[in-house]
Amino acid sequence: MKLFPYGHATHPQWPMAAGLVLAQLRAQMSLPDHASAPRLALLYVTDHYAEQMQAILDHLRQEMPTVTDWVGTVGLGVAVNNAEYFDEPAMAVMLCDLAPEQFRVFSGLSPLPLNWADTALVHADPSTPDLTEMIADLAERTQQGYLFGGVTASRTCSVQVAIKSGQGDAVGGVLEGGLSGVAFAPDVGLLSRVTQGCQPVSAEREITEADRHVVLKLNGQPALDVMLSDLDISLSEPQKAISVVRSTLVGLSAAGRHGVGRTGNLGGDVRVRHIVGLDPMRQGVAVAEVLEPGMRLAFCRRDVQAARADLVRVCAEIREELEPEMLSIEAINALSDDPVAAVSPQSGKRIAGAVYVSCTGRGGPHFGGPSAEMQIIRHALGDVPLVGFFAAGEIARNQLYGYTGVLTVFPTD
Repeated sequence: MKLFPYGHATHPQWPMAAGLVLAQLRAQMSLPDHASAPRLALLYVTDHYAEQMQAILDHLRQEMPTVTDWVGTVGLGVAVNNAEYFDEPAMAVMLCDLAPEQFRVFSGLSPLPLNWADTALVHADPSTPDLTEMIADLAERTQQGYLFGGVTASRTCSVQVAIKSGQGDAVGGVLEGGLSGVAFAPDVGLLSRVTQGCQPVSAEREITEADRHVVLKLNGQPALDVMLSDLDISLSEPQKAISVVRSTLVGLSAAGRHGVGRTGNLGGDVRVRHIVGLDPMRQGVAVAEVLEPGMRLAFCRRDVQAARADLVRVCAEIREELEPEMLSIEAINALSDDPVAAVSPQSGKRIAGAVYVSCTGRGGPHFGGPSAEMQIIRHALGDVPLVGFFAAGEIARNQLYGYTGVLTVFPTD
């Protein structure tokens, strides 16, 4: 697997941006360490171009006829290596060096076969009914039960791209509604991590009583009383209380699983949700999630330093998997009475390409300045091909997340 060519550009007129992207792709495809004839393309555009997605796709396909399969969607921002395009017209394309038998584009027009794939990149329409159930069902169709991706974020139209090559004409195009994406065979060997953007401000407790969206009791105590005590607020000072509650979120974990680790940070399985109301009559707290007794809950807030540290952590974990520490021949000989013949050291795998899906509430100023989030990733992973988008919800494993980043890399052979 060679490096994935990728290109990105911003311009008020999409044909100009597309021309710049195509020039970058063609230049990289001529380099010996980059793929020269990739078949799969990932396309992300900001919502400034959403209504022109069909024209953009037609143009790119005409200019690059050897690229047979396309997937992508719209975000409020587009992410690339070392840069973020927010609130401006922009597009990014990455061409993946995969054999035809290693991937399969799917959509409502061409469903994913059961247990064919190891994992899948997924794009979802936010208006889709029962979206969380559909994500869970799709995850069950993969061998790992693991998805990665995000929900389209657009102030105009929410569209996805899913074109699958066939025996004759290609299937799909620019779509609305449901789920689409591309699934990968086990030998692709993807590595993926979830990074959280919040910090707990309370102890984690068990939900012992709930009524759909309303937490009624935590560890057997009235949930509203627990929250007021944890946040050091009182309903006798409503203005202060409202301000604090509006800036507070909840981190939810499945029954029997701890979401807050020993370091006091949220784990990768935690789903962060908004507090949407209070129920003084029942001493309850309403959140944007259907709840069940046994789930665990911690009150939390968005925290810049915690988000930066956790992003560095997941990048380091990926690097460690790609480049395992190994003893040198000299070190082995020093520890053994039986000398080992000198051999070339085993090198770690490289990153051929990467996809990063982040929450619209994370990019830019949340990390300290324009493009700061992507610059952290580049500093940690190096100069690797990377594209992605800023989503209205992030997909990882079989869950829909919020305020997270989902980083997935394609290791070289």
